Amino acid sequence: MLLTMTSEPEQQIGVGSPDAFQRLWTPHRMAYIQGENKPTGPGAGDGCPFCSIPEKSDEDGLIIARGERVYAVLNLYPYNGGHLMVVPFRHVADYTELDAAETVELADFTKRAMRALREASGAHGFNIGMNQGGVAGAGIAAHLHQHVVPRWGGDTNFLPVIGHTKVLPQLLADTRKMLADAWPEA
Repeated sequence: MLLTMTSEPEQQIGVGSPDAFQRLWTPHRMAYIQGENKPTGPGAGDGCPFCSIPEKSDEDGLIIARGERVYAVLNLYPYNGGHLMVVPFRHVADYTELDAAETVELADFTKRAMRALREASGAHGFNIGMNQGGVAGAGIAAHLHQHVVPRWGGDTNFLPVIGHTKVLPQLLADTRKMLADAWPEA
């Protein structure tokens, strides 16, 4: 929602000192900033969302697909529409802790995620990666997860570059259904 201006262009309501900026308020991001749903410790029983998501229905957990050892889930705080993560069911923090079968299925699900995103949304490219440890940027360092972020030519504009704000044109539930419908079988 954009801030409403008064009849005098230099005066804005509720923002402190008047300036020339319009503001796009995104209060839902405060939950992420304040650490909502982050684990309280390193163990699986310490409130890990990646351990509790599989207990939910696919729709409620935003799960796109389930395998034997990993699952694909939408990111609640996406960088782009369709930003998903491939997550092992087993609570491990480090990539080197995966066994061979988990590593293979994680790689397979990453490839399938790319195919589904190309099919469903025409993604031109991807950012794929893991942040290992809090110092490397992992928001939930206690449970390994690989990000698959779809990209399109021209998807960077002034909002994320200057305003540090991303406009997402689709609700997460709609994105989940679109990608689940496009998910390729093994």
